[in-house]
Amino acid sequence: MIASFFEGFLLGLGAAVPLGPINVLIMSNALRHYGTAVALGAGAMSADITYLLLILLGLFHFMEDPTIRLVMALGGSAFLLYLAWLIFRGRHEPIHLQKIDKAPIFGNWFKGFTLTLLNPYTVIFWLSVSAYIATKKLDPFMTVLGLFTAILGWITLMPLLIHKTKHLFSQRVVTLFSVASASILAFFALGMLWKIFTGA
Repeated sequence: MIASFFEGFLLGLGAAVPLGPINVLIMSNALRHYGTAVALGAGAMSADITYLLLILLGLFHFMEDPTIRLVMALGGSAFLLYLAWLIFRGRHEPIHLQKIDKAPIFGNWFKGFTLTLLNPYTVIFWLSVSAYIATKKLDPFMTVLGLFTAILGWITLMPLLIHKTKHLFSQRVVTLFSVASASILAFFALGMLWKIFTGA
């Protein structure tokens, strides 16, 4: 059981740590508000749980429909471009001496949930995880527990570190980071569209 938890934990780190759209959004939000950054990560994890439940209930076959996957990819790309634009538009917003009375926690949770749900690579990841668990004959419960423990740890500790050290960054650096974040999100969106229309 411990081995299953450990392997699940490593899988979770492998899914959570690499630079992707969600991590870019979390880092960008963490510079201004810790709660919204965690909400983004929690939304993404909620989408992961949704796909996991679909697999366990045997309701995942509808994802094999090419039309559904095309709609998901197009929707995900459009949503990514929209988020990239929001970050770019707010690149000059100050982070120092800034008081936020009401952070849009649910709105950021919804962003993380929607973006992950519409990402076709999320589907591929969970199908791979389920096959991995079955092939290695791991304890499903302990493996999934380890996986989500790693993801939960990442989405809470990574933005905390960024938020607590934001005083080390000048406003110019933050602005450049926002531009870079928006560019990376746009890159992911255009890359997804390229694969859709070229079949690469």
